[in-house]
Amino acid sequence: MAREATISQGRGPVTAVDTAPPKPLGQRLLDDGLIDEQQLDLALREQKRQRRKLGEVLIDLGFVPPGVITDALASEAKTEVVDVLGVSIDPDVMALIDYDLARRHRVLPLMVEDGVLTVALGDAFDVVAIDQIEKITGLVVRVVTAAESDILEALALHYAQGQSINETIDRILREGVEAEEEDDGLADGSPMIRLVDQIIALGIKQKATDIHVEPDDRVLRIRLRVDGVLHQEVLAPKPIQLPLTARLKLMAGLDITEKRAPQDGRIRFANGQSEVDLRVSTLPTNHGESLVLRILNNAGITLSLEGLGFSQQDQERFSGIMQRPYGMVLVTGPTGSGKTTTLYTALSQVDARARSVFTLEDPIEYAIGNIRQTQIRPEVGMDFAAGLRALLRQDPDVILVGEIRDTETAQLATRAALTGHLVLSTLHTNTAAGVIPRLIDMGVERYLLPGALTAVVGQRLVRRTCTSCREEIDDAEAELARFHLTDTAGRCAPDGRFRLWKGTGCPGCRGTGYAGRQAIYEVMIIDETFHTAIVEEAPTTELERIARAGGMKTMLEDGISKALNGLTTVEEVLRIVR
Repeated sequence: MAREATISQGRGPVTAVDTAPPKPLGQRLLDDGLIDEQQLDLALREQKRQRRKLGEVLIDLGFVPPGVITDALASEAKTEVVDVLGVSIDPDVMALIDYDLARRHRVLPLMVEDGVLTVALGDAFDVVAIDQIEKITGLVVRVVTAAESDILEALALHYAQGQSINETIDRILREGVEAEEEDDGLADGSPMIRLVDQIIALGIKQKATDIHVEPDDRVLRIRLRVDGVLHQEVLAPKPIQLPLTARLKLMAGLDITEKRAPQDGRIRFANGQSEVDLRVSTLPTNHGESLVLRILNNAGITLSLEGLGFSQQDQERFSGIMQRPYGMVLVTGPTGSGKTTTLYTALSQVDARARSVFTLEDPIEYAIGNIRQTQIRPEVGMDFAAGLRALLRQDPDVILVGEIRDTETAQLATRAALTGHLVLSTLHTNTAAGVIPRLIDMGVERYLLPGALTAVVGQRLVRRTCTSCREEIDDAEAELARFHLTDTAGRCAPDGRFRLWKGTGCPGCRGTGYAGRQAIYEVMIIDETFHTAIVEEAPTTELERIARAGGMKTMLEDGISKALNGLTTVEEVLRIVR
């Protein structure tokens, strides 16, 4: 449950007495070095022209993230900042404030205790909203602060349009599915529109990466992939299948009459004040069309090296790589292993004001200020190779190529790294050392690699141990011996102290013992010690030996190290790495 504000109470926020007048928001941000004078000047002109709040203008212009404005306003109002997207709210508390009123004033009811209603407000000085809520509820209002975008998103998720998914399905079946199936231009109040919105909102709320719509012989199954594992959420009667599929295809801009061939499309879903992209794939099966919706939700993601989960040693090594003016840095791992997040985080370390930075992506998953980003469009001949050839004529310093898929892209990226550009990209191999033979197989000249390739980061995602139900294992040494990992653990814990944890299962982790995911890494720095091995076609095992001699920890070692620190379990590491 959200924490209560410590100072704001009664009919509104109570601020401490201060003889000095508070600085304007823009001046405080300028003094803190969060914006420069040119940005403030433009924002003030736009504020005057648009007649909006300065904070909203600064966020829309991309000069500061929402959290910065939230923290500044909370500091001025002497209120506490809370994460409203991570709280569970009693439906009876939500019912205290009408949805339209809550959305109009950007207010989210959180809890009631001893006759005091705690609410999250984007603007803690909105006394009109506070007075109106007190009159409607008859309760004293206590204010905490949250980002307006987070409040709107939480409102959309918690109010859930007044019905559960099963209630919406029952209504569709009562009213008949024929009209829903035949009407391509469904009205806003249509139960089928509500059902699709509820399913997508549920996927976002559960932090799923994928929504699977799976037809069976007699039923339709909806499953969510959460923390890399599929969980069944909805089991619907077969008559729901066709109208639900048609609605999703319509939203994705697909041909709803074509049911025999696979199709790909995109949905932009309004989630509160933010928008979430979904990639939609359809595939004909013997029981109808199967749909998978990949959720690309980047709200709240902080691109920082500290947040990636590198060990201290690997973080220092990786940070050092990004300070180099040229070379090729590759991130490797299977689909869904977090490669894109690592690349974007690396890109965020580059001073884009002093250097010319470009990206080629499919799709563009993060929007980063001061960086020119280009969407790959193979249907018009704009593939990675064609885009890279054109981009090299744009005077770039730093280039991010979403993926090296073919020989031409591999060769162009290598030569760009040799001619003074910093090139970041991804490649599909099982280990960091496997990148070198893979590039050679793709047609890159062997003798070019020692001078072009700077580093390779291999990574996987493991599930994190649930902190709510985590407990320590009695005999960690026996557990490690059972998996023949005593020597590996010894290298990860030089002091010889072995401690392991596991989750026992609770409602917060759906009984799995895991909540969220954590990356494990291996960072291979390419230096002169690799030259002979690469040129003389040394096997991957020899390349890995050289890398380990240079300080690389393998993904297994990094995973066991994280297990010894309670972040994950030995079983989970072995499930992913072996």
